[in-house]
Amino acid sequence: MSTDTDPALRTSLPSLSALVRYDLPASFVVFLVALPLSLGIAVASGAPVAAGLIAAVVGGVVAGLLGGSTLQVSGPAAGLTVVVAQTIDQFGWKAACFITAAAGGLQILFGLSRIARAALAIAPVVVHAMLAGIGLTIALQQVHVLLGGSSHSSAFENITELPRQLAGLHGGAVLVGAVVIAIMLGWKYMPPRIRAVPGPLVAVLAGTVLSLVWPGGMERIALNGSLFDAIGLPAIPHGGWWTVSLAVLTVALIASVESLLSAVAVDKMAQGPRTNLDRELVGQGAANVTSGLLGGLPVTGVIVRSATNVRAGARTRASAILHGLWVLVFAVALPGVVQQIPKAALAGLLIVVGIQLVKLAHIRLAQRTGDLLVYTVTVLGVVFLNLLDGVLIGLGVAFALLLWRVVRVTVVAAPVPGTAQWMVSIDGTCTFLALPKLSAELAKVPAGVDVLVELSVDFLDHAAYEAIHEWAGRHENTGGRVEFVEMGPVRMAAAEAGPPARGRSRRIVDEVLSPWRRTAVRADPVVAGVVAYHRSHAHLMRPLLDVLRDGQEPDSLFVTCADSRIVPNVITNSGPGDLFTVRNVGNLIPPDGRDASMEAALVYALDKLDVRSVVVCGHSGCGAMEALYGEAVTGSGLDDWLAHARTSLDRFRLGHPVALAAAAAGFPPVDQLGMVNVAVQLETLYAHPVVRRGVEERGVVLSGLFFDIATARVVEVTVDEIAEIDGVDHPVAARSA
Repeated sequence: MSTDTDPALRTSLPSLSALVRYDLPASFVVFLVALPLSLGIAVASGAPVAAGLIAAVVGGVVAGLLGGSTLQVSGPAAGLTVVVAQTIDQFGWKAACFITAAAGGLQILFGLSRIARAALAIAPVVVHAMLAGIGLTIALQQVHVLLGGSSHSSAFENITELPRQLAGLHGGAVLVGAVVIAIMLGWKYMPPRIRAVPGPLVAVLAGTVLSLVWPGGMERIALNGSLFDAIGLPAIPHGGWWTVSLAVLTVALIASVESLLSAVAVDKMAQGPRTNLDRELVGQGAANVTSGLLGGLPVTGVIVRSATNVRAGARTRASAILHGLWVLVFAVALPGVVQQIPKAALAGLLIVVGIQLVKLAHIRLAQRTGDLLVYTVTVLGVVFLNLLDGVLIGLGVAFALLLWRVVRVTVVAAPVPGTAQWMVSIDGTCTFLALPKLSAELAKVPAGVDVLVELSVDFLDHAAYEAIHEWAGRHENTGGRVEFVEMGPVRMAAAEAGPPARGRSRRIVDEVLSPWRRTAVRADPVVAGVVAYHRSHAHLMRPLLDVLRDGQEPDSLFVTCADSRIVPNVITNSGPGDLFTVRNVGNLIPPDGRDASMEAALVYALDKLDVRSVVVCGHSGCGAMEALYGEAVTGSGLDDWLAHARTSLDRFRLGHPVALAAAAAGFPPVDQLGMVNVAVQLETLYAHPVVRRGVEERGVVLSGLFFDIATARVVEVTVDEIAEIDGVDHPVAARSA
């Protein structure tokens, strides 16, 4: 495979200078963060301490080398602590290693099957709640260790036994744990230079030093022999293979989802190649196979280490690989240092790590999006049942909530204030499930009244259509009138034409009209548009136009080209009654009153309507400017009309400042001429007596605009320059071709 086709491989082997300058320092920082966390997670899982170190080494080297993420750092993760503890309790440590290796093999199959992105389809609120539940479980367990006791097998026992543990707490252990917690929580408030040293490392070191000077014994980490002595092959589990298979699937799924979510988060934090998610699963699977066979904990991508790696300035995967090698060197050369660490220090560290998995931002997000029930149920399930049951319950509630939202429809029937008319609003997904609500609301409408039925639905099945249609027929038989206004993508007329389908866009009109009208509609698209307007927007326009029925008070006279691509109200974000618009070929204002139509518009707008501004708007790709630039002769009245623009062409050829600015911004010659033409028309307006009087007496403002069709941007044009219209005065940025 060539490195040109795989961005991840191009960064696998950094240059020596980049390695020394960026990746080497970053790897050491990540190592300092990973070391205490790996030890703590091993203790919290009930696994041998060396298993955490083995997993850290394998995660760094194997996942770092084979994974699809350049900057993600892998190792033992808090997210699997509860699962691993339950697995060890049920099958024993050696069998748990077998399950880890088997889960890794399953991850490799996931990656080779290219289904990595499917794992991201799990509702984020369930993932957030799962991590929060794991965090609370870890914190409840480690509180007992911090108090000098031992944790219990269930969260319920950890809660009920807490008062008894408080009564028999050990002062030294509590003090060490409290110091670690205080340092961990307060580290972010330290000056930046001090924060360059990882907080977890400082906290564990401080707790260890305090435990060494504190009188009396304190329980410490037991590391029997060297790291190599801890390496051993796994054992095949005893018991039902269904239970073993379920454990393998659980570890594989959680490790995969956590790794993929972490990789996506890292991609958002750093520039460079994006993660190949399928390759990342293969790399994570290979790491778990290796870790399980060597006697290590399960491995996942860890956001804490990965974020540290990014912030430390890592550029390539060499940083993750080197961090694993640093863990190996430390574990082999300095095992005595590890054995001096008190369990209370790691308990304090894990309590903070666990609590930090419960993020207030996730809770607020769940509340805003209406998913707080899913979040709460998942957390309680993970804490008081087990991780798999909690996640399955959360997914079930999330699916039920989604189903309810998808099929939900709002039906409201109410009288229109101040009139004898009633309005029935139907909004959402209208299916047979909505028939009870639909029938109840329609029954409220009195007989004989006029009814406006406002339909804004994205799905309408035949049962709902039939109910509405039959009700309308019965109501009209009582003397009332029913008018339908259809604003959604699904139409009543389409309900009988075929199977119901969810609307994706506004259907073309001839598909939703009754059959006897379709021929006429195809022949005249304007008529079709009018029909669609009556059925969808007319009722929204009525209140606004009712105010304007006795006269107009526009703010501006808008002179623009007759080109069909220019829609003045769209590009000026205005509505009915705001613009008094005059359109002609080339947006020209013939001087000296030589065009009676333009003269009448100027006088009427300024003297009768008292507009406050006059705008001239040109546009890119103008046919009039193309003909003028090429000096084309048509032998028709168009030649006489374009003669009014000869001044613009002459000024353009003489190097008008507007043309020079437009050329510098990358506009082609015809568009440069179009901008010069706008500037010349502004000069013509300044010279017009009616306009000049409005400027002097009422402060009328003259403005020039140029609409660039290719970019849909509007540029300001004055008599001698052009500028962006974005609230900041600066030249127009270079226009891409």
